[in-house]
Amino acid sequence: MSEPMTSLEAGVQAHLLSAVFNPEQVRLDVWNRLREEMSRLEARQAEGQVSPEHVEQVLSLFAEVHPIERLFVFPGEVRLHRLAEMARRHDVAELAQEVRRLVALLSLHHDRAALLDDGAASRSGAVEPEGPHYFTTLVVDDMSSEDFARVRRGILEAQRGERQFVHEMLQVRSVEDALVAVLVNNDIQVCVVRQDLPLRSRAPVKQLRAVLEPIIAEAERTGDEASVVVARWIRRLRPHLNVYLITDESLVGREMHTERLFDRVFYRYESPLELNVTVVDGVRGRYRTPFFDALKQYASKPIGNFHALPIARGHSVFNSRWLRDMGEFYGPNLFMAESSSTSGGLDSLLEPTGSIKEAQEMAARTFGSRHTFFVTNGTSTANKIVHQTLLQPGDVVLIDRNCHKSNHYGLMLSGAHPLYLDAYPVREYAIYGGVALSTIKAKLLELKSAGRLDKVKLVVLTNCTFDGLVYHPERVMEELLAIKPDLAFLWDEAWFAFATFMPLARQRTAMSAAKRLAERLRSRAYREQYRAWRAKRGDGDPVVGARALEDRLMVDPDKVRLRVYATQSTHKSLSAFRQGSMLHVWDEDFERRAVAQLTEAYFTHITTSPNHQLVASLDLARRQMDLEGFAMVKEAYQLSMRMRERLREDPMLHRYLRLLDAEQMVPKVFRESGLNRYVGPGSAGVEDLTRAWSQDEFVLDPTRMTLFTALTGRNGFEFRGKVLMERLGIQVNHTSINTVLLNATIGVTWGSLSFLLDGLRQEVERLEMTLAQATGVERKLFEAKVRSITEELPPLPDFSGFHPAFQPSGSVGEGDLRSAFYLAYQEENCEFVPLTEAAEALESGRPLVSTRFVVPYPPGFPILVPGQEVSPGIVEFMTKLDVKEVHGYRPELGLSVFTESALERVAGGDVRRGPEPRETGAREGTGHWPVPAPH
Repeated sequence: MSEPMTSLEAGVQAHLLSAVFNPEQVRLDVWNRLREEMSRLEARQAEGQVSPEHVEQVLSLFAEVHPIERLFVFPGEVRLHRLAEMARRHDVAELAQEVRRLVALLSLHHDRAALLDDGAASRSGAVEPEGPHYFTTLVVDDMSSEDFARVRRGILEAQRGERQFVHEMLQVRSVEDALVAVLVNNDIQVCVVRQDLPLRSRAPVKQLRAVLEPIIAEAERTGDEASVVVARWIRRLRPHLNVYLITDESLVGREMHTERLFDRVFYRYESPLELNVTVVDGVRGRYRTPFFDALKQYASKPIGNFHALPIARGHSVFNSRWLRDMGEFYGPNLFMAESSSTSGGLDSLLEPTGSIKEAQEMAARTFGSRHTFFVTNGTSTANKIVHQTLLQPGDVVLIDRNCHKSNHYGLMLSGAHPLYLDAYPVREYAIYGGVALSTIKAKLLELKSAGRLDKVKLVVLTNCTFDGLVYHPERVMEELLAIKPDLAFLWDEAWFAFATFMPLARQRTAMSAAKRLAERLRSRAYREQYRAWRAKRGDGDPVVGARALEDRLMVDPDKVRLRVYATQSTHKSLSAFRQGSMLHVWDEDFERRAVAQLTEAYFTHITTSPNHQLVASLDLARRQMDLEGFAMVKEAYQLSMRMRERLREDPMLHRYLRLLDAEQMVPKVFRESGLNRYVGPGSAGVEDLTRAWSQDEFVLDPTRMTLFTALTGRNGFEFRGKVLMERLGIQVNHTSINTVLLNATIGVTWGSLSFLLDGLRQEVERLEMTLAQATGVERKLFEAKVRSITEELPPLPDFSGFHPAFQPSGSVGEGDLRSAFYLAYQEENCEFVPLTEAAEALESGRPLVSTRFVVPYPPGFPILVPGQEVSPGIVEFMTKLDVKEVHGYRPELGLSVFTESALERVAGGDVRRGPEPRETGAREGTGHWPVPAPH
């Protein structure tokens, strides 16, 4: 059976995960070593002690960096050769000065460093912080150096006078060099590929040779055109780049139109002007931010403000004697861009037809969806929109009990019946993981056996979880669709928007998985595999009984309808303002079954007065990630790896603080690859990473750094508040009983990492000193505290089930959440039971049924929902839970539960449970949502 990602593809991407294998980091390290070596060489020359051995040491460093340096414009291969010649001539002082200058420039932003290169500076003038945007155009062509110099001169001449986008051409001569350059050179935005070129490099980068060898071997075996191999892999590794083909032939239609690998085809280099215009226009198109551009233009116009927004243009602020500090703090542009109007190019978020519509279409291309919609009330609202779009009252939804509370409220509003699924527990750290695929399959098969499969409409799962546990969406969807081919999926990816821009992680995003699955299901190879699998199952239904639960299932390609929705909190991991989210759609029935419903859901939940700055930030976040997301996310992964290395390598830090790894967070049964950890003894190699991210049921995203704090004697809540926030000024937003979650986002810098590590070391040094001076009694108290949050944790309670009064006829565990929710609106149906009396009430046989959502922070999800029975395990968990914030629970009164008489009346049908949900029915053709063309 075809795997969701081939080992060949995943193997290439594995190196991107760890800084240990990152040639770009090796490059910077070598340049810093060169600077240090030149300082020593200068000192030796002053003493007259420079020897041939010392010069050879410098030359060896030049030789070490050469295979990578030739993949960059700056400093580049030519300058490297000049520096080596200076070393051979013993021009120590001049060489040392030049090396220091180059290292200093490399430490700047890549744009500035590159613009200070001779060629770029000569045509763009002095470099200013807000100067031209520099990028590299990679030319993959085995032409001679003389011919390349001629082409480069033509492009430089064509660029003369360009002030916004300046690019320099970089030549590589083989498929292998092209792929390495794309992986390590973040400045590359465009690739110009010659049709005929060698596969193998003459000077390979040894760190990546073994990884790329299977690609080369496969190309040799299949006989694919080298240009097609380059373009196909660039589309997999960095799909946002512009790729152009240079050919001597006219027979290129297959490459262009069947796979859409090339944005345009050129006949030789006959027109440098046309090539340059195309290259710049492609990058300019990705740089465009339709709504932000319109907002800036609107703000620059003189406008008389007579609409209902006094703050617009800032007159009510800057003309005030008492509000001027507001204007001084926020600046004038914020107010100039405020408006309640949708004219002047600003467009309507509810019915976009102009700049917002175009911005959403561009976001769809960037994030790999068929349709993308901006949401200004956060992913909480995006989730509710999906629920209202896909569900009707009485529909059954399979949902992770530990999902975000917005999903629970969305089900309550829609009137659908949740069937809660329990995730696997990580008991040592009071954390829940993900829901095993076997658990979901078992429940679906149970519903099928009970004749209720037709009621099931949606599966809701969180990918990735708070603590970084990532599903295998493609496999989950394929196997569940084998049981119910029209099942819809909502992947709550609130914390996972960044993954689109990291090749290794992209395969586990909902949109990428949907695209790959759609392509596989429509392929001839899959149909042949399915026929063979179906024949082995024999006559009758192939997905029944214990065998269906144990075996890997295949979906009938003639019956399946792929309906996948993903909600992402853009503001949580990308550069958008708070509450900025996106809703991505890959729904093959969208136009037929969801357009009208989504329109109404949008009107229901989105404000008619959206914040323009927030909408513009979504537009800008898309632009940034399209152009530099690969570089920024790669650096976040490198930073997280360095954090893991430092905590493990520092003996004192490691004594009290640990970052949890895969072996702690993912049970072995879900780690078929055997991957245990990312750094340290027995850490992951390339093969382990390949297997884990392409095969394992769950993987741990390394940027989610769960810090185990119990050995300091502080629980997670105390460590966050007393140590991180109050003492060190470090903000985090999630804890468990004995952990604190740290996020390595694109906004975290190496300076931030150093600040965190220094602060943690100060804390453990303070703890060491305190323990060294502690009395025997004090030490015993400390040890007891550690024991209480390591060995005496309250057991994590599973979902106890809905009370029979709130279970529909024929239920296999689903419940009528909406009825229970509204029944509690009538005060006479509710009473409070103190937590100290709850256990005794349960022992006496009295059912306690929650009237509310009860959400402790941590863990941050409902441990009780309306209509759910309170179990002894839940009472014990709440009794031992040492947290200050529990939504839906009043400790002075106790748990809010339904009275026994109310439950009896509900069971007998003698009580009005609340407002009856209006039957919505199908509403095809009633909406007028402007649907973008599929991508």
